Amino acid sequence: MKTVLSALVISSFIAAPAFAIEPIKGSINFDGPSQESLSKTPVGSVLKHQFTSNGNDYVEIYVVGADGHPELVSRTASNNS
Repeated sequence: MKTVLSALVISSFIAAPAFAIEPIKGSINFDGPSQESLSKTPVGSVLKHQFTSNGNDYVEIYVVGADGHPELVSRTASNNS
């Protein structure tokens, strides 16, 4: 049982990049990786970004990576109607 559990945990880390969240219009990094580096922001800092796109309100969560660029880790959407 421990072997099966270990295999599931390891496979989830391997498969994680396959499920990466793609930026949409309005995202901080929509036109490719952000050219601006958050050099004064500590690595691991969490940033919240709210915007509206195609009639939906979105909240995105970014984490500042080791290179100082924000990495998209979560997005939630709600209908604006």
